[in-house]
Amino acid sequence: MYRFIIRPVLFLFSPESIHHFLVRFIWIVFRIPGVAFIVRKFYEVNDPALERKVFGLTFRNPVGFAAGFDKNAEVFEEFSSFGFSFIEIGTVTPDAQPGNPRPRVFRVVPDKAVINRMGINNYGVKAAVARLKNRKHKVIVGGNIGRNTVTPNAKAPADYEYCFRELYDHVDYIAINVSCPNVESLTELQEKDMLREILERLVRAREEQKVKKPVLLKISPDLNNQQLDETIDIAMQMNIDGIIATNTTRSRSGLSAGQEEINRIGNGGLSGKPLNARSTEMIAYIVRKTGNKMPVIGVGGIMSPRDALDKLKAGASLVQVYTGFIYEGPGFVKKINKAVLRELR
Repeated sequence: MYRFIIRPVLFLFSPESIHHFLVRFIWIVFRIPGVAFIVRKFYEVNDPALERKVFGLTFRNPVGFAAGFDKNAEVFEEFSSFGFSFIEIGTVTPDAQPGNPRPRVFRVVPDKAVINRMGINNYGVKAAVARLKNRKHKVIVGGNIGRNTVTPNAKAPADYEYCFRELYDHVDYIAINVSCPNVESLTELQEKDMLREILERLVRAREEQKVKKPVLLKISPDLNNQQLDETIDIAMQMNIDGIIATNTTRSRSGLSAGQEEINRIGNGGLSGKPLNARSTEMIAYIVRKTGNKMPVIGVGGIMSPRDALDKLKAGASLVQVYTGFIYEGPGFVKKINKAVLRELR
């Protein structure tokens, strides 16, 4: 029903307009008594065999919602009813920022992909914290942090530390976003000296806390093997808890959409099916390079249950979806969890 009726209607409107509509619609509908219970009954798959213990946390299944949809921690509890075991909010920055000019999100339907250059638009970390303070559901929540667009890279570590300290008591893990291709020069923070400085600062900040929570690094699929090796070495030296592989890509290779259409869309991070193979390749590389000592969350191009299984078989401890959820609909998480159960049995 979703793919043949609902999705074609939604795709008549701009992606960003539909996103704002869905966030508001879901927030309102879930205020109706009983709706959350009905949705959970329809979409959740509850089976002890799905449980994963990673980073010291217990996930009731291996499927999470990637950062980018619930930027401002507005509907993370509502979306947990669709079967996700964890939701990553953000990316949040110290101060609110509007992001890049519109239009800034584009569907590439022939390739089951999306190109976005949102520019980390969000209401700021304090606005997210205000909502997270009222958490009621047991769903695991990650906080994805970044720097403000106007902050020069030399001062970026301070932005990351500020968000880290603000969010720390209100989320279950912290994800460090140094790989978004939609903010000028942000990916330069993946260079080894700058990355080391950011991680050192955050690890020190964590040592001051009463409870140790996982710190994860989200990396770009556009890293070459040398850069990836350096990133892995630094992550292990800094004793962070895991890697999220991967963010969106600047690459446009292998797209079936016409070059004229791709040129019309312009810059932005590509997500969806074309990213799948590269993401899975990087997961396998990280697992092999670390001797399976660095847990990986696999994200990027999961458009079918088979794609999720491939990432888990490549060594991912958990997976996240976003674009696949847009294309496949609210039953997507249930399909993945059922496929995982079939593999286990």
